[in-house]
Amino acid sequence: MRLVIQRVSSARVLVEGAVHSEIGKGVLVLLGIGHGDQPDQANYLAVKTAQLRIFEDSGGKTNLSLLDVAGEALVVSQFTLYADTRKGRRPSFIQAAPPDAAEPIVAYFADRLAEAGVPTQGGLFGAHMQIELVNDGPMTIILER
Repeated sequence: MRLVIQRVSSARVLVEGAVHSEIGKGVLVLLGIGHGDQPDQANYLAVKTAQLRIFEDSGGKTNLSLLDVAGEALVVSQFTLYADTRKGRRPSFIQAAPPDAAEPIVAYFADRLAEAGVPTQGGLFGAHMQIELVNDGPMTIILER
């Protein structure tokens, strides 16, 4: 399981030109599911995401979590995080889990994040999406499990 977490001032997902979901201050989570990934990994990473101290306190130090700042999360499935570009010029996505295996784990991750106390929105699994965001910092973190 691979996550790219971007601290944002705001973010939204558009599908066919219409806003599907949007958040204010918080994180955009791009979530890739690989073969063999399990719900326990999603649970661990959801709690870690909620508690990750990537927001600044009054002294300017990154000591605050999503929970501390009442931040939101926008979770978007992105199988391309498993792109293998070692051979040739066309990425291979063979390491990414198939949609029927990945979709329930993405939903489980989003549910666990919400249960941890983070208001959570999602993309539309399998759809062609446009994602608009204002990266705050920039602050981008990669998590893997």
